[in-house]
Order: sequence, then structure tokens, then C-alpha cells
Amino acid sequence: MLSRAYFQAVVKSTPLISIDLVVRARDNRVLLGKRTNRPAQGYWFVPGGRVLKDECLETAFGRLLKAELGFRPDQAKAKHLGVYQHFYEDNFSDEDFTTHYVVLAYEIVLKEMPKQLPVDQHSEYSWFTEHDLLSDKLVHDHTKWYFMPEMNADRQFTKF
Repeated sequence: MLSRAYFQAVVKSTPLISIDLVVRARDNRVLLGKRTNRPAQGYWFVPGGRVLKDECLETAFGRLLKAELGFRPDQAKAKHLGVYQHFYEDNFSDEDFTTHYVVLAYEIVLKEMPKQLPVDQHSEYSWFTEHDLLSDKLVHDHTKWYFMPEMNADRQFTKF
């Protein structure tokens, strides 16, 4: 784990790589958590997190599935949605600089519902229909992009 000062320098200087999880129930509702940390603090957001240095994507996916949802990778079927860019005006610290993520987005349909969800990154969770999340002002735009392909052409790369 990096020291806070070193991680601050990294975030200030480079993009971060992360994985976002669009989690669906069998009835097609989407799980969102209310973020406790910056950036996007106070907004409803899909679960996810950073890929760590020297961590292969498969390992990161499994770690994040466990940390964010309490599930093993074999408990959900994943579909890659694309690569997105998220730009934030703030960051995790009190200093004034932006945060840039390159996000690998995956959709997963749960075979079973979680009994208890972790509260490290989200203060509460709720299940949204796509219609409801798209119209809710407290659902972050970066989350809405996963459900609005026509609106994110400049934010998503599906071909290089």
C-alpha cells in the first residue's frame, strides 16, 4: 500500500485504472451505493475500485467483487461493457487537483442476492430501475453513462 503522500502524487500526475461493476438482479434492477469518499462523494454510484500495481485484471476483478459485494467470481456472470474515461474536478485529499480514471466496465447478473454489503466505500445501497437511476439527480453522471450509450461516445472507447 502506498503512503498517502505518495498516492496523492500519483493521482495528481497520472490516470488511475479501475473496474466498475454494473450489478443487476434477475429482475434487471441495478445496485448502486451512496459514496462516502471523494471523488463522487454523496452520489449513488456503481460498485468498483482501482486495479493495483502488479495485479492482473482477473485478480483485480475477483478482489473487487469480494470487497465491494462479498461475492466470489464464480457467483456472478460478467460481460465487458467497454472502456470509459472518468474525469473529476476533485480527489480523495484536501488538495486542489483533479482525478482521472480509465475504467473497465463490466456488467454482472447475480445468481443470488447479497445478504450483507460492505460499508467501506458506500454508506447505503439501493436497487434502481434504469429509468429511475437515469432521472435521479443524485446518481452520478459517470454511472448514468453505462445506461446511455448514445450520450457517451466521447467518454467510451470500444475500438482502438
